[in-house]
Amino acid sequence: MSPTSPFVTLFVDGYNIIGIWAQLRQIRNRDGLEPARRTLVEVLVNYSAYKGFETCIVFDSQYRNSRGHRETVSGNLCIHYTDFDQTADTFIEKNCAVRQRQVHPLGHRTIVATSDRAQQLTVVGYGAEWMSAEQLDREVRATTQRVRQRQRTSTTRSSRRFLSSRLDPVAQQRLSQLRRGF
Repeated sequence: MSPTSPFVTLFVDGYNIIGIWAQLRQIRNRDGLEPARRTLVEVLVNYSAYKGFETCIVFDSQYRNSRGHRETVSGNLCIHYTDFDQTADTFIEKNCAVRQRQVHPLGHRTIVATSDRAQQLTVVGYGAEWMSAEQLDREVRATTQRVRQRQRTSTTRSSRRFLSSRLDPVAQQRLSQLRRGF
């Protein structure tokens, strides 16, 4: 992240995204909730690192009978499991409210990714930006495509750094023969 780019915190309503994204829904239905959660985390680790976002995926306790806790996955991403009977919505809304009261440097942004309409209205009221599950999916796919394109371009450039790769096929064959002593 460059020093001039705005600092962005992205809150992701984990189960909402799993229920909306076709790929994650399919994994959940076929293999269970844990593999779908892992896939979401993997996808968002890469996305967050590329974008320079601080991302917090929030899973509520509806599927866990335990105390809330936080897991740090990378420098850009953490997972927060809420306390028993606390929803991801209330956790995210509370954090947006706290962030609104804090003094942040110019350009600090909070984005909430969910397709829950009630939560959308609440977090926007706290000054956060809203991103639908579908929009996040499009952004993640576009980012993945940009990274792959950049890797292909980088590979092509590194393979073309030798003079022999720039020669026409006849000249390459002749050079190969000379190397072998023919």
